[in-house]
Amino acid sequence: MDRTLKALSLILSYPSAELQGAMPEIGAVLGADHRIAPDTRAALQRLADGLGQGDLFDVQESYVMLFDRSRTLSLNLFEHVHGESRDRGGAMVSLIETYRGGGFEPATTELPDHLPVLLEFLASRPASEARETLADAAHILEALGARLVRRDSGYAAAFAALFQLAGAQADTEAVADMLAQPDDDPTDLAALDAVWEETEVTFGPDPNAGCPKVRDLLATMDVPVTPAHAARHAAE
Repeated sequence: MDRTLKALSLILSYPSAELQGAMPEIGAVLGADHRIAPDTRAALQRLADGLGQGDLFDVQESYVMLFDRSRTLSLNLFEHVHGESRDRGGAMVSLIETYRGGGFEPATTELPDHLPVLLEFLASRPASEARETLADAAHILEALGARLVRRDSGYAAAFAALFQLAGAQADTEAVADMLAQPDDDPTDLAALDAVWEETEVTFGPDPNAGCPKVRDLLATMDVPVTPAHAARHAAE
């Protein structure tokens, strides 16, 4: 078990009283991993301290405003690849099969492409597989981290750590395409309502679904969804 990936999965999960109680141990695990740069480890410790000692309602509200009400910061990774297209449903069916093939059954109501769920799975996989999977998503990790830096959020440290664990250079063009999209305004309730009115992702049978490795699924992350890409996809 890679305790660092498990700790990062927990620190990126929705805050609860139970998680607050575990933050000292989570911070200690992250602070002891020398694969992560010293300044990033220090920032992770500050994040863990803040989550552990803050008012539970306040840290929960901050989490929701960042990750649940800001689509450009969504922790559902396929959101940044497929948007709400049918391709996303097929990719998640394959991802579920990959989890089950590895003996992993997520005990959560989150979607299978939710980053904390993926990290929990990767924590149980061989180090090379986990590293390659993170490397395939490096541009998404870098872009999300940059957006969090813009918002002066301590969660940026978690993405910096994941990027360092990936040990890979991100596709600069893909990162630029993601960052070119305007940041969501989490206080814009009308925009939030519009998101909920969009087509729901379906999980129907996929005749092409096998049981590929997670990194093969995430290889499709080479090109993030942008308005121009979406328009081309719709025209096909």
